[in-house]
Amino acid sequence: MSLSLTPEIEQRIAQQLNQGGYQSADEVILAALELLDKREQYLAELRQQIEIGESQIQQGKVTDGELVFNRLLNRLQQQTEDS
Repeated sequence: MSLSLTPEIEQRIAQQLNQGGYQSADEVILAALELLDKREQYLAELRQQIEIGESQIQQGKVTDGELVFNRLLNRLQQQTEDS
């Protein structure tokens, strides 16, 4: 496979090489691809969690955010008073 890199990308790779963290342009590109894979995995997991949340909302399995916040504040106040 042959790649054409823009001057900006070549400069970014060169900066990484000059900083000493990588031995070759291939290592820089591999590290970038690994980060891309992690990002894609994170986004897939996030989408799955959103689907679960949407399903729970449709089933009525939700608690009002203000109610949760007020419960947390009350619990915090009780802990402060007990201390």
